[in-house]
Order: sequence, then C-alpha cells, then structure tokens
Amino acid sequence: MLQIVEVEHKGQFSLELSFNNGEKGVVDFENNLNGSFYGSLKENNLFIQFGLINGTLEWVNGADFAPEFLYDLMLKQQTLSAEKIS
Repeated sequence: MLQIVEVEHKGQFSLELSFNNGEKGVVDFENNLNGSFYGSLKENNLFIQFGLINGTLEWVNGADFAPEFLYDLMLKQQTLSAEKIS
C-alpha cells in the first residue's frame, strides 16, 4: 500500500513528498485546488496547515488527496517538466 512518509512545503502551492516506495518529488497543487472544499486551500495560510495522517496528506479543513493520486500527479508533472527542458 502506497503511503507518504514525509512532506515539506517548497513554495506557494508546492510540496515535496516522499513515499514509502523510496521515490520522492515535488507536486504543484495549484491546478488541483478547485471547488469550495479544495479551493479554500488557495489561501496560503490554510495551504501550509497540513500533516500526515496514516500515510495520507491532510489539511486542517479535512481536505486530503490519496497517496496514489499524488504519486501519479508527481510522475506526470516530472514528465511535463522534462519535456519542457528538452
């Protein structure tokens, strides 16, 4: 079961996530903070109020993202970044 083992704030809406499979990367959440529930995280003072609960990233307002979703998002964003460089 994929879990997040460490998280660090890296900028406005970016977090560096470390997973229990040994992989690590930065995820930019800006395009995924939509609707009334997740959209409230666009307030920086709320976005930085996160923690790990049983291997899942969760914010004080109860918002969370599944580790599998975040892992796939991390890989997708890394691929897009690599394509921009080459």
